[in-house]
Amino acid sequence: MPSPSTNDLWIRRYHPAPDARTRLVCLPHAGGSASYFVPVSRALSPKVEVLAVQYPGRQDRMSEPGIPTIEELADAVTREVLPWADRPLALFGHSMGASLGYEVALRLEAAGVVPTGVFVSGRRAPSRFRPETVHERGDDALVAEIKALAGTNSSLLGDEDVLRMILPAIRNDYKAAETYNPGPGRELTCPVTALIGDSDPKATVADARAWEDHTKGAFDYRVFPGGHFYLNDCVPQILAMITEHLDGHRAGSAH
Repeated sequence: MPSPSTNDLWIRRYHPAPDARTRLVCLPHAGGSASYFVPVSRALSPKVEVLAVQYPGRQDRMSEPGIPTIEELADAVTREVLPWADRPLALFGHSMGASLGYEVALRLEAAGVVPTGVFVSGRRAPSRFRPETVHERGDDALVAEIKALAGTNSSLLGDEDVLRMILPAIRNDYKAAETYNPGPGRELTCPVTALIGDSDPKATVADARAWEDHTKGAFDYRVFPGGHFYLNDCVPQILAMITEHLDGHRAGSAH
């Protein structure tokens, strides 16, 4: 078991579940933080232990510089996740976190740890790269973009003064996400499930279905009503789907 003194900076266990048979690594969206997944952790514990990843540059890590590329961030996250692979791991990432989850899964597989599944939410497949420049815009334009994506879930943003305090982290994340273009040729072997809102302005259903090209394993996709943050209104359905997947893996590994 990892030492909390070396691991808790990156990995947040809001509801430690020492008897859980599986773990779910949760990777936040651009500008997001580990605490976004507290409700997920609460709902799945103690059957599944949730490991929520805290990136540098936000909340209690605000004084740290952000990591400028998805690849470098994936290197760092993988180092922190590997010690927790003493039992089966699945990954869930939303938006930027989906790209990151794919890269972390590739690194885990290279290290001999095959995830039980990767859930990629609200993000087009790497093969659907489109150049974007939100990270190059001024602060007001960046705030407007974030508010537009949040839509009716603008309460996610909290106080605008606080939002502006974390703009450096948000800009860093947007740059990492928008410049991420890994090219073809790398496939996972584990199952991948793509989740998408039917009116997401950042990715179409076809963009999400293209994740099928990035794994040799089983692929599924689910379409939910809503925009980029559709998941805030669909938590029960998403948790049921993840639980069903993890239960299926446990049943299969028992034979």
